Amino acid sequence: MENGFFNNIARLDFAGNLQLTIGKSAENGLVVSILLRNDACGDSAKDLIPPLTLKGTAEELDEDFFGQIAKPMEQVSGLMVDMEAFLAQMEIAKKNSAMEKQQEEMKRKGRETKDKKYKESMGKVDALEKEGKFRDAWTKLPDPAEFPEQAELIRKRKADLSARFAPDLFGASASQLEDVSEHVEESSNLEDDSDPLDNDGFSDEEE
Repeated sequence: MENGFFNNIARLDFAGNLQLTIGKSAENGLVVSILLRNDACGDSAKDLIPPLTLKGTAEELDEDFFGQIAKPMEQVSGLMVDMEAFLAQMEIAKKNSAMEKQQEEMKRKGRETKDKKYKESMGKVDALEKEGKFRDAWTKLPDPAEFPEQAELIRKRKADLSARFAPDLFGASASQLEDVSEHVEESSNLEDDSDPLDNDGFSDEEE
């Protein structure tokens, strides 16, 4: 105790528990095994670090024991601290990676929902157009601002549909207006052909 053994231990730079095993050798010397344990390190690779073993007489060990173990214990301690820090960073990286995957999955689902909504809207437009309901089809077209990737296509479809119902100024379709026009023209021709009077108001017989 006069040599300040524990004072020297206290001066060592290490984290964890220092385990010393002391035995006698066949040559009446001593065998000292020093193992540093750090339970805070979660890396199982720490168990592969071998103990530091010193052999010598009591006098030799007294003379330079701490000089022999100070640097190795510092290195082993630093290694295990770095290993734990590495594991902590790996855990953070895993969490960030999982977060990235979650965000990507949410974006993917959002795109799928948006695409489904667009297809459903355009499906209704197609059905109404086939039925000749061009005005109703026009009203069912989605907002171009909501679907910027299809904005140009939506605007073109709007223009095409509006052109088909635009002539309907009084509630009749363009084809109906044409039918009325043809009917009026036919009636006019029939009246011209059936007039029994000539230009002076008398028939040929009366003349």
